[in-house]
Amino acid sequence: MKKLKRLWLAAVVAAFTFATMQAEHLVIIAVNDTHSQIEPASDGLGGVARRRAIYDHIRSQNPNTVTIHAGDAVQGTVFFSLYGGEVEYALMDSLGYDIIILGNHEFDNGMENIAKYYKNVDAKKISANYEMSGTPLEGMFEPYVIKRYGDKRVAFMGINVQPEGLISLKNYEGMRYLPSIDVADATAEYLKEVQKVDYVVMVSHIGYTSYDPDEPNDVDIISSSHYIDLVVGGHSHTVVKPGGDMDLVKNDDGRLIPVGQNGKSGKYVATYDLDLETGKVVYKHYTVDSSWDQAAKRYSAMNRWLDHYRHGVDSLMNNPLAQSVRHMKNSSTALQNWLCDVTMDIIKPLSGIQDVQFAIMNKGGIRTDMPQGTVTEGVLMSMFPFDNRFVVLEITGQGLLDALKVMAGRGGDAMSRELNVTYNDKGEVTSARVKGKKVDPKKTYRMATIDYLANGGDYMMPFKDAKRLFVDEVKYGDHVINYVRQLSKDGKKIDSTDEVRMAKK
Repeated sequence: MKKLKRLWLAAVVAAFTFATMQAEHLVIIAVNDTHSQIEPASDGLGGVARRRAIYDHIRSQNPNTVTIHAGDAVQGTVFFSLYGGEVEYALMDSLGYDIIILGNHEFDNGMENIAKYYKNVDAKKISANYEMSGTPLEGMFEPYVIKRYGDKRVAFMGINVQPEGLISLKNYEGMRYLPSIDVADATAEYLKEVQKVDYVVMVSHIGYTSYDPDEPNDVDIISSSHYIDLVVGGHSHTVVKPGGDMDLVKNDDGRLIPVGQNGKSGKYVATYDLDLETGKVVYKHYTVDSSWDQAAKRYSAMNRWLDHYRHGVDSLMNNPLAQSVRHMKNSSTALQNWLCDVTMDIIKPLSGIQDVQFAIMNKGGIRTDMPQGTVTEGVLMSMFPFDNRFVVLEITGQGLLDALKVMAGRGGDAMSRELNVTYNDKGEVTSARVKGKKVDPKKTYRMATIDYLANGGDYMMPFKDAKRLFVDEVKYGDHVINYVRQLSKDGKKIDSTDEVRMAKK
């Protein structure tokens, strides 16, 4: 009997010791920029059911977990084009997110649309640098949340991107932005010094790198920080690989801070295993691939619910419109050239303005690849999903040169065959020609673009001063779909050129 009692006590002590050891760790599960990738992407990676299986697997192995989405849950597939966020936001609770922050694409259909769906999401919503008083989002967000694990307290604060030049003004009107680099460490200092938390996690949607060189990114914030212990990042679609040369950044005290991000479209799930006693973080990625399919089958109720939406998506994804001569990646020069040349073909009969001289579009507006072979209506809807309209602008040569400088600063952008530009390592435009003639700063030019850029989106502020000659009322993607449909009727195929029209020399 005494022996059994000793064995029982030993088992109790072992169980208590194991539980104590487990309680010393917090595992943060994180994704970012999933962009409506409900089903696996064309490369076979991603899918919500697989991600849910990964989340549940991690949770089953770790008693202390917190699951985070770092923004841009929407926009990028036909699921969002058809249903406006209904699918993605309803799945937030099914997947068990504890904390979410806004990405810039959450604003694509305006703040009222965000409020409509967010009010039904149980996850804590955080933003320390968006002031939302008087907007439809008032009262929905907290600057931070504090969670207790054993005797340790961990704070999570949200840091969001500068909306000006990135989000259409009408979609965030009334919201006030507070500079991220000022708010981040000040909030972290308050959390450490006043709230006496042990760790501060910055959940960020500002990017590992900056799209606008004048705006800070995660690395900039950590480099000037004293109080932030970990960054769960998003926005730049950077795959910060564990164990690489990017996942640790020195703060202002010389301390190495883990900074993570896992690309886009939910193809990877990140975990940050935080030792709550030592502060050490083990950063890891799970690949969201077919090895999780068997585990994902158990979510039968979720999959039955999704089938209703899949039917609408499949009807478009399986509706062939044309044939493409070759595969063109969404980031390729060829696809950018094709879009701009198609814009020129569309804009003259559409606007009635025959002397439009060139087109400029944003390469970031092309969201998926052009496949080789059959091109469906759903593929094109996914490729050009944004609610933007064609515009014809009358712009001065100087305004055009200023805009080209912005484009050069981010490595070029999409333009039609009539415009050719070179720039140097400093981002300075060294040559700009329209139909072979040098751009004259004193002349005026007529150009085609979209209202998002005309309003200063993608930091194209020089376009805001241009005169608007024409603004269409139909989504430009619908015009592209009709153009492709007619192309097929005429017995032609989709093709393009690899000509580099904006080159660094």
